[in-house]
Amino acid sequence: MSSNKDISPPKIIKDRGAFHPINHMKDSIMNLLASFGFEIIDGPEIETEKFNFDMLNIKKTHPARQMHDTFYVENKSNLLRTHTSPVQIRGMLEKSPPLAFISGGKVYRKDDDATHLPMFHQIEGILVDENVSFAQLKDLIYKIVHSLFGEEVKLRFRPSYFPFTEPSAEVDILSSDGKWLEILGCGVVNPIVLENCNIDSDSYSGLAFGLGIERIAMLKHGVKDIREFYKSNLDFLCQFK
Repeated sequence: MSSNKDISPPKIIKDRGAFHPINHMKDSIMNLLASFGFEIIDGPEIETEKFNFDMLNIKKTHPARQMHDTFYVENKSNLLRTHTSPVQIRGMLEKSPPLAFISGGKVYRKDDDATHLPMFHQIEGILVDENVSFAQLKDLIYKIVHSLFGEEVKLRFRPSYFPFTEPSAEVDILSSDGKWLEILGCGVVNPIVLENCNIDSDSYSGLAFGLGIERIAMLKHGVKDIREFYKSNLDFLCQFK
């Protein structure tokens, strides 16, 4: 007696994984900057006050050094880095100009809302050579922003203040709904920072910039709440395959 029952094994459906959108955005920007000639360097996430603050001309009285803003460990002798700039300090101490470094990774601050997290990702770059000017910085920023958001995007530079650059600026892009949104900070490296790294500020000058990866990913993908990236929501994350 014959049977029409199908006894073959069921088809195995494999669901492919994918890079997390933040890692993908970080790698894309790092590769872009590397193609511009920047060397990729790395450094520790647990830093000293010397490298995280002092070498960057951030004074003892600066609010960023207070307990309400920074995660301190080991009786305040060390801390979780608040930016990736200490990596650039270490790079400048190890090599002589001309130099061009980028560093990317996790940084930590005591923030937590729809646009801020206690842990987020930054990419910072520095270029030091003879006669580096703000005009060169602007040209570089235009290249970065146009590569990320397209040639048609409108951007503006706003005067700002950072202890480690002078002059300093923040850069905004004009969104589709007509609002200006900040995407990065930049400036000409403060001569004090160069001197702290044993670089003659009379012979050399530099430019520096820093990008927030989550902020750029939010703008690129239309995400309104930064916390969505870290909720392990597969329905959300699978959109970025």
